[in-house]
Amino acid sequence: MPDIRRVKERLFLALVSLLALAAVAPLFHILATLALRGLGAIVEAGPGFFTQAPAAPGSGELGGIGPALLGTVWLGLVSALLGVPLAVLTGVFIVEYRGSLLAGLARLSTSSLVEVPTVLIGMLVFLLIVKPMGHYSILAGAVAVSLVMLPYTVSYVERALSQVPHTYREAGYAMGMTRSQVAYRVAVAIARRGVAAGVLVGVSKALSETAPLLFTLGSARGVYPTSPGSLLEPGDAVPLLIFQLAQTPYENWQELAWGAGLVLTLLVLLLFTLVKLLVREVRV
Repeated sequence: MPDIRRVKERLFLALVSLLALAAVAPLFHILATLALRGLGAIVEAGPGFFTQAPAAPGSGELGGIGPALLGTVWLGLVSALLGVPLAVLTGVFIVEYRGSLLAGLARLSTSSLVEVPTVLIGMLVFLLIVKPMGHYSILAGAVAVSLVMLPYTVSYVERALSQVPHTYREAGYAMGMTRSQVAYRVAVAIARRGVAAGVLVGVSKALSETAPLLFTLGSARGVYPTSPGSLLEPGDAVPLLIFQLAQTPYENWQELAWGAGLVLTLLVLLLFTLVKLLVREVRV
C-alpha cells in the first residue's frame, strides 16, 4: 500500500498546478487572440499600417495608426522629460532625508497617488491646462500621464537607493563630500540600474494609459505631430485610438484596433523585458 502522505502530496501538487493553469489560461487566451487578430490586421494593411491614418469608417480599407503611433512617441518623450526628473529627485529625497517630516509627506503623497483613479487625474489636468488654453493638446496629455507614472518611478528609485549599503555613503562623507554629492555621485551612481528600471516602468505605464487622455489629448486622428510646436495642438495616441475604435460598429475600425492593440502590447512587453534585465543585473 503506497504511503498515504505521498499520495496526499501528489494530489496537492496536482491541484495547485491545475489552479495555476486555470489562473493563467485567460491571460494566454487573450494574448493568443490578440496576436492572431492583430497580426492579421497588420498583414492586411501592409506597411501603411505604421504610416497612414485610419481609413474612412465602413470602407473596405483599414488605413493605419501612423498619427497615433507618432503621437504616442511624443507623449512618452514629453511625459518622461516632465515626470522622470521629479520622480528621481523625490525618490532620492525620501531615502536620503528619511527622518524628516517633509520626506514622510512626500512618500505618503506619492503612495496615495497610486490609489487615485487616473481618470480623475485627466479631469484635473483638463481644468488646469486644457480649459485655460481653450483646446486639447499633446502637452496636456503628457502632463496627465507624467502624474500617473510618478508614483511607480518613485517606488522603484526608493527601493534601489535603499539597497545601497550605508558604508558607501560613509566613505563619501569621509572624502569630504556634501550630503547632496553623496546622494547623487555615490548612491544614485551605484543604484543606477535600479533607477533606470524605475524610469522604464514609469514610461511603460504612461504609454499604456487611456483614461487620462480622454480629457486632455483630443483624438486628432489625421494629425502628425512632427515638431515641438505640435505639442500645443490636439493629437492622438495608440491607447486612446484602441479605446475609441473598438467601440464603433465599423468592422474596418475594429480590425484596426486589434492591430493597434498588438503593437501596444509588444511595446509594453519590450519595456518590461528591459526592466527585468536591468533589475537582474543590479550589483551593489
